[in-house]
Amino acid sequence: MAGTPEEHIHEPIDQPNSRDEHQHQLPGRPAPLAPGAPQAAGAGGADSEYGSSNSSDDDESADFLAAMNAEMAEEEYGHLIDDYGGHLEPPATGEVLQGTVLSVTSKDVIVDIGYKMEGAVPIHQLLDAEGNCTVQRGDVIHVAVDKGEHPEGYVVLSHDKANRLKNWDTLERAHRESLVVSGRVTGRTKGGLSVDVGALAFMPGSQVDQRPVHNLDAWVGQDIPVKILKLNRRRGNIVVSRKAVVEEDVTLRKGAILDAVTEGAVVTGTVKTLTEYGAFIDLGGIDGLLHVSDMSFGRVNHPSEMLTPGDQISVKVLKFDREKERISLGLKQLNPDPWESIHERYPAGARVIGRIVSITDYGAFVELEAGVEGLIHISEMTWSRRMKHPSKVVRAGDQVEAVVLEAKPKDRRISLGIKQLEADPWTTVIDRYSVGSVVEGRIRKLSDFGAFLEIEEGVDGLVHVSDLSWTKRIKHPSEMLKKGQIIQAVILRIDSTNRRLSLGVKQLQPDAWELFFRDHKIGDIVAGRVCRAASFGVFVELAPGVEGLCHRSEVPAANDRRPDEPAIPLGDEMSFQIIKMSEGEKKIGLSLKGVVDQQERSAPGDGFPEAAADHSGYDDAPMEENMQQDEGKDESPTS
Repeated sequence: MAGTPEEHIHEPIDQPNSRDEHQHQLPGRPAPLAPGAPQAAGAGGADSEYGSSNSSDDDESADFLAAMNAEMAEEEYGHLIDDYGGHLEPPATGEVLQGTVLSVTSKDVIVDIGYKMEGAVPIHQLLDAEGNCTVQRGDVIHVAVDKGEHPEGYVVLSHDKANRLKNWDTLERAHRESLVVSGRVTGRTKGGLSVDVGALAFMPGSQVDQRPVHNLDAWVGQDIPVKILKLNRRRGNIVVSRKAVVEEDVTLRKGAILDAVTEGAVVTGTVKTLTEYGAFIDLGGIDGLLHVSDMSFGRVNHPSEMLTPGDQISVKVLKFDREKERISLGLKQLNPDPWESIHERYPAGARVIGRIVSITDYGAFVELEAGVEGLIHISEMTWSRRMKHPSKVVRAGDQVEAVVLEAKPKDRRISLGIKQLEADPWTTVIDRYSVGSVVEGRIRKLSDFGAFLEIEEGVDGLVHVSDLSWTKRIKHPSEMLKKGQIIQAVILRIDSTNRRLSLGVKQLQPDAWELFFRDHKIGDIVAGRVCRAASFGVFVELAPGVEGLCHRSEVPAANDRRPDEPAIPLGDEMSFQIIKMSEGEKKIGLSLKGVVDQQERSAPGDGFPEAAADHSGYDDAPMEENMQQDEGKDESPTS
């Protein structure tokens, strides 16, 4: 090659040929070397400085350096060509780019996307709700190459499409990694809600909350966190769930609460729901039950009387079952128990004032203070026993005065009484009444054994069935008396200690038997009517309520009659002789033979002075036995 080394080094660099002058040089790339030119300025300089190229050693060194420089230049040139070629390759349709806003027109936003290219984004894609453009010159935005041609030759760009494509990438990552994304409920659809999460997604109604949601319209317009359950980018389908986010959050918070909760601890929670039996308190991931009985020491008919959903309250952990995740809470346990010092405040015999809070069939409950109630039993309301229901004496809401009868802190009971405010009438009954005195009262109750007669408020007496009549055999007091009837009676016995008063009605009249025994003796001839018949004889009514027995052996010619035929026809009235009298047993023995014998031995018109002696020797054993047997029979009434 002709020329000096300097010419070889610089020629291709300082004096390009005419063909190279008309070619564009790639930016950032060195100019190509001419064939046969030195590879580096250092090589040519070496030849000039140390000797000519004819030296063999110098020639070998120069060849070696030239070969190395040629190899390095070729490799670097290849990389630069690849890089440059990639930058010059135009973007494909759908590719997302980052561009700089150059200008804003009435229709488009002009964006520099590189590649020495400019594109246009329809301005409506960059307007806010008021119609103002949201970008200005110099802003950097994301755009996607769209299909179509622009009238002015710009590349057609889409800001919305770029956002959608970026959003899909974000959504795919969220679905893949189970991340939480934010969405806005845009409307209600069949079976659920439409949610905007950067792309339109569907949320089934069952995935809105842990509990069934009946009013889906209330969620429209709300911003909610969701998780992506299903995603199909090709079809554009997305299914999201708010329930999954809530459950995950509850699980995390529940775990923290379970690790921190201990029995006896005081925690703060929010009233979630109210029921008839209590309230559920949200402790921040797990619910605890506050039973209505643990809300107050006082009476609580319904939890709504004390709590409202949404209230923040402090409660005490009463019981904690970690396995079943059940927590029992108490509110009243934060205050002292008023029953602990009940004996000091309500000793027996003390007079108290309270309010009637409820009435039952057996009594009335009185609130003495918050958390302390006492019972006035129906038997402690009045000294009278005729009261049927407590409502006859007190009404709910009344302020009443009562006497403390007994306090039982362990049983949380206080017995009260109203009647104790007045003197017990039985303590003075012996001063006001005496045995034998006549009293008047109303029949309060009838029983099988007698009738209860109320002679004054709180004082009842019993008229036994045996004390109703001297002469009649009374089986039940209803045969003579009626409930509510006012009658008189005689006091037979007073037992104030046992609160008993024995009364008698028949004692108002003389005893017919007593009068008969007083006016008659053995041997007397008396008139009577045959009222009843028996196999051993007949019963004769001598006076009202007084009967005597005439044995069959004391009737003349009785053996001539059949055994089933009465010794004397019923209803016959005739005279009989008294042959036996027992006042204590109320028994009288009669004889018809004695009368006949006296009539035969005496002249007409004479009396019967020897009648008693004539029959003093009769054997009365059969008659006595038959009279005793007849007392247990009920063949017919004696009246």
